[in-house]
Order: sequence, then structure tokens, then C-alpha cells
Amino acid sequence: MNCVILQPSYIPWRGYFHLIQKADVFVFYDDVQYDRHGWRNRNRIKTPAGPKWLTIPLHSTGNPLHDTRICDMRTVEEANWRIKHFETLRHNYAKAPYFADYRPMLERWYAEPAPLLADFTIRSTIDLAHALGITKTRFLRSSSLSCTGSKSERLLQLLKRLQATNYLSGPAARDYLDVSSLAAHGIQVEWMTYSYSEYPQLYPPFDPQLSALDLLLNTGPDAAKFIWAP
Repeated sequence: MNCVILQPSYIPWRGYFHLIQKADVFVFYDDVQYDRHGWRNRNRIKTPAGPKWLTIPLHSTGNPLHDTRICDMRTVEEANWRIKHFETLRHNYAKAPYFADYRPMLERWYAEPAPLLADFTIRSTIDLAHALGITKTRFLRSSSLSCTGSKSERLLQLLKRLQATNYLSGPAARDYLDVSSLAAHGIQVEWMTYSYSEYPQLYPPFDPQLSALDLLLNTGPDAAKFIWAP
């Protein structure tokens, strides 16, 4: 059974969805430390002036950094960021071939209150996965599984509880993942390699480091061809 355990991110890039597509079970690792300069609350889209960050504003929790979990991060609703993000997407992607097809999905995301960051990013990521044609992957949140311990111990607990036989991971984890410990428990590690072709994109030149939303709005039902399909 293939398993992926990965922190929730805001409208992630296409490699994130490649992992989802290959997983039987995808666990949003939402009860670990929030990384303030990562992808949890931001991502990049394309504009006529080049790439632009969409960043969800967050409240300071008042806790030390090591005590702040992703699932505890709260958005600043009074900043009207949901309206601003939708209008930014509408303004920059109105001419994308499939914007009209996915506009109702975007309107739904940004119309609903989103007091907790992880609730919003997980919900929108699952919607994007379905829009990309991923239908068989089961989604869970690590906060619902009550596993504790150090980073390596908790990861192993999660995999054992899910009866995983194969753990899929991006190449960045090579520096810290204890492969021998997983192997001792009958869990093999499969390292992902990300090598994707260009796709039709607004506002040349092509930029590969964007949210998968850019791919979906530009290629629609053909999006999978630029991630995992032959």
C-alpha cells in the first residue's frame, strides 16, 4: 500500500499532485511545526509582469515557533484576503482557456469562511486533486491519528498504523529520512523524481515553478498529461 505524508500547502505545484496521484493514502501532516517561510500559506501564479505571490495572512499565535502547529494557524479574516485572492486570479487568468470551467470552484473556495489555514488549504487541495482526475486516493489528516514522538518516530508510527508497505517521498527528504528504520519494519521508500514538460501558459516565457492551478486553468482536462500521464 502506497502512502504519502506531507504538510498541507496552499494551491501546491504539480509535483505535489503527482505524489497524491501515486498514493493509495495521502496524509496531510498538519500537526507538525509550522514553517514560516515555506509553502503552507503561499504560492506563485503567473501575471503579465511575471510571477506573483498569493499569501494568506496569518495571526501570530503567541507561542514559540517550535510549539506552533500547522493545524493551529489562524487566518486574518478581516484582511479580506479571500476577496483579494479571487480577484487577483480572475484578473490574471480571465483569458486562460479553462478559467470559466473552474471559476465556480474558485468562487466556492473564496466565498466560504476560512478561519483555520489548514482547513482551507486541505479543502482546496482535495478539490484540485479531483479536478485533475484523481479519484482513488484516500485523504487523512495526521492530527486525527494521534501519533507522537520525534519526527522519525512519528512518521514510522503513522506508516505502521496505516499498514503502509511503500512510502513515497520527494528528494529533499534524503537528507533526514531514516530509510533503514523503515526497511526494518517492512516499509520500502520510493524517491520521486520531478521532470515535467512545458505546457501552454499565459505571458511567456514559461515558468515551471507555479501553482498547479496555473496548469489546470491553461490545459483543463489535459492537465494530467503534463504531470503523470504518458
